[in-house]
Amino acid sequence: MPATQRPVGNKVLFMATCLCDAFYDDAARASVEVLEYLGVEVIFPENQTCCGQPAFNSGDWKSSRKVARHTAKVFAGDLPVIVPSGSCAAMHFHGNRLQFEECPDSAIDSLAGRTWEIIDFIVNGLGITSWDGAFKKHTRIAFHRSCHTRGTHTGEAANTLLSSIRHAEVVSFGQDDQCCGFGGTFSVTFPHISGRMGSLKLDHILEQRPDLLVSADMSCLMHLTGLARVQGRGIEHRHVIQVLRDTLVARNK
Repeated sequence: MPATQRPVGNKVLFMATCLCDAFYDDAARASVEVLEYLGVEVIFPENQTCCGQPAFNSGDWKSSRKVARHTAKVFAGDLPVIVPSGSCAAMHFHGNRLQFEECPDSAIDSLAGRTWEIIDFIVNGLGITSWDGAFKKHTRIAFHRSCHTRGTHTGEAANTLLSSIRHAEVVSFGQDDQCCGFGGTFSVTFPHISGRMGSLKLDHILEQRPDLLVSADMSCLMHLTGLARVQGRGIEHRHVIQVLRDTLVARNK
């Protein structure tokens, strides 16, 4: 769905996602800090859980529909729902539409139409096309486009903001549109294939000697940096929203 068709305002509902809850709490914190800096009031429903994607990807649509209905109830209303994950956002506006295709649900459809990945929201919802941020020194950034952000505005939005940060250089690398190999439950079901895909992705990324690996999906970062660490090829990594928060000039004065 084109971003311009979704409602935008100065008040939003925020979905932190399971990975923020378990591993990347600072990405959630950075999301709130950046949104509030941009004048957006952030509401966090405390009874939120998962988007349902693990069950959906495993073929257990009965369970994933149950989770989706709970999520739609928690995020009911007409406010935009902001998610710091291309994967979870795509579950709302794409996966749910697939699994409810034969049993339409107005609450699910409403959630799908109001969901934004956070970087897409900042650029295409709020109209922010440059970032008043700066690194302390020249920083080469490798931006990984996750599979779930294909066909959305997230990749272009992220590049727009990252490229506008002073002293930042967004470097290109080979096969940048290829999957990192995580794929949620795919990495559990087919660990060897998943690992080889991730290692190949790392080969292309590290060949460019970036200072920082950045993505709009924490699941991809978790997979790639986990492999890099085990292989002795560790690389510093950040979610895009953390980079925006950490380089903000007003914050660092």
